[in-house]
Amino acid sequence: MQGMAHHRLHHRLQLVCLVAVVLTAAPAAHAIFHFDFRLDTDSPFFGRSARASRYDTWRRAALESNARQARRLAKALGKLSGAAAPTPAPATTDIAAADVTISPYTHQGHCLTVGVGTPPQPSKVILDLGSDLLWTQCSLVGPTAKQLEPVFDAARSSSFSVLPCNSKPCEEGTFTNKTCTDRKCAYENYYGIMTATGVLATETFTFGTHHNVSANLTFGCGKLANGTIAEASGILGLSPGPLSMLKQLAITKFSYCLTPFADRKTSPVMFGAMADLGKYRTTGKVQTIPLLKNPVEDIYYYVPMVGISLGSKRLDVPEDALAIKPDGTGGTVLDSATTLAYLVEPAFKELKKAVMEGIKLPVANRSVDDYPVCFELPRGTSMEKVQAPPLVLHFDGDAEMSLPRDSYFQEPSPGMMCLAAMQAPFEGAPNVIGNVQQQNMHVLYDVGNRKFSYAPTKCDSI
Repeated sequence: MQGMAHHRLHHRLQLVCLVAVVLTAAPAAHAIFHFDFRLDTDSPFFGRSARASRYDTWRRAALESNARQARRLAKALGKLSGAAAPTPAPATTDIAAADVTISPYTHQGHCLTVGVGTPPQPSKVILDLGSDLLWTQCSLVGPTAKQLEPVFDAARSSSFSVLPCNSKPCEEGTFTNKTCTDRKCAYENYYGIMTATGVLATETFTFGTHHNVSANLTFGCGKLANGTIAEASGILGLSPGPLSMLKQLAITKFSYCLTPFADRKTSPVMFGAMADLGKYRTTGKVQTIPLLKNPVEDIYYYVPMVGISLGSKRLDVPEDALAIKPDGTGGTVLDSATTLAYLVEPAFKELKKAVMEGIKLPVANRSVDDYPVCFELPRGTSMEKVQAPPLVLHFDGDAEMSLPRDSYFQEPSPGMMCLAAMQAPFEGAPNVIGNVQQQNMHVLYDVGNRKFSYAPTKCDSI
């Protein structure tokens, strides 16, 4: 099924750790309950990541961000098979009120633990806003990659059922590859730095630690064919795609508010009626812009960015350079798992020029890992002492998102202050607004009405 290869090479991982306990099968749970619940996520500095220094965490996150961009390139190559391949960019130095407890995972996101089956079996999964399939490693498909919890044993669950090839989820799902094996719907998905395989099935999931809500969901009973997800068990996809938990449970909106990495504090994620910016205190006004639809695929969340400023200076970036093209390339996507921002060539060149003119520090004569622009801090001085103008993202309809210094600069090495933005890796790649750019910003995805709202917020106070 090579024609399907392009659909699934676009999965960037947002990592959030969710605790869910499965109580009992509820075949039509989404028709009975309103799924309104909150997850509390930990920053990447918690847990085992807390043993790494802040500098190590930033560097590792930058490397993982670029691995996701490699995935986007692979996706584009697949989508354009038979046509001209994209040109690489020039090198630079370059559920009814369930509450869920979440823990950290990997170097640039957050993680969650879930219970799967009847009776429940704990499973640690990664929440990913760039893919739609919920899957967990499963003993049914043979040897699996190392994980913290025991591998889910389908034979011990009374609510497990394999889906056939002619099932609606199998026919509608967007996979890298799909085949029929013993009348089972077998899939393969590429996630840039790893490959997952498995079979589609249905199972009962219950979300919550104090207030439990159960629901039957289509999921992947699978395994990692290669790569690693840091001993997690699988992925919970929340993209707009057809197999997303959002689609299955008719959840029309969700929001999150990410605390700064170094604060080591939890970050809330809300679903359903709890996802309402008006219910929480903000430190700035709420602004709303449309969520755009890509004419080719429905995986990423796109927003209409039309310009960029550094301080009061509007950068000379053509608006059409930031727009989605008729062939589905370009545009601007929101990514809660990538730390770095990515900008198309004309935008990145203008930002780099403005930053080098506006930051009154010597430019470093060496690079730090994958950071393209770094400045040397005065001896004994941290980045917190440096003044920098806000980076302003302009959206259609006069909306704008003002980012303070810590949302577009990082200190990946002592004495080095680096721009947390890079040039998009190939022609046709989208601009990416990463999770560092969104920190201390309460953002809401109203998928039902195709709107995106945001407001500056002290996220640890929600």
